[in-house]
Amino acid sequence: MKILCCNTSIYRFFSASKAVFLITTVLMTVFAFADDPPTDPGPNDAGKKIHITSDSLVTGNDAKYAEFIGNVKATQGTDVITADRLKIFFQKTPQSNDNLIADQESIAKIVAIGNVTMHFDNKVAVAEQAVYITETRVLVLSGPNSKIVSGSDSVAGEKITIHRANGRINVESGGEKRVNAVFFSGGKGLK
Repeated sequence: MKILCCNTSIYRFFSASKAVFLITTVLMTVFAFADDPPTDPGPNDAGKKIHITSDSLVTGNDAKYAEFIGNVKATQGTDVITADRLKIFFQKTPQSNDNLIADQESIAKIVAIGNVTMHFDNKVAVAEQAVYITETRVLVLSGPNSKIVSGSDSVAGEKITIHRANGRINVESGGEKRVNAVFFSGGKGLK
């Protein structure tokens, strides 16, 4: 993994430290798709360890984003995200009203682009692009072959919007393809 746009060793150290913080925060947000509430990983908790690989990483103090490029794979336990690119946008948020605690960066948006596959909650989501907005907890999958598979059930469309706050899913068609859903009724269907 390469860190680009760093000129001196001190700047490289602080940029790398910032990137590690951002990456950890982002992945904890990305993997928050599970129904379990997020917890702080302990030193001996291997199941919560986050591992990201890519061909390169681009970030900078003034860039307001970190971008993993090429063969991106992010894993935490059994949750896995793969994509051609993973871009994390962040913003400064105040942590406290008193002056003792400085503003910190939080994740505003996560964008995975190109051949996106997400394995989470015993589901597989496939799309050309996935965008997650942390404030609203909305995940949008887009592209002509976007699909979510859970066991034998599946839903496909050009745009799939998952509202994590209430579990609502909107599926939209596009172009010539219509929304396609397959549900197994367990013997209690229309008959």
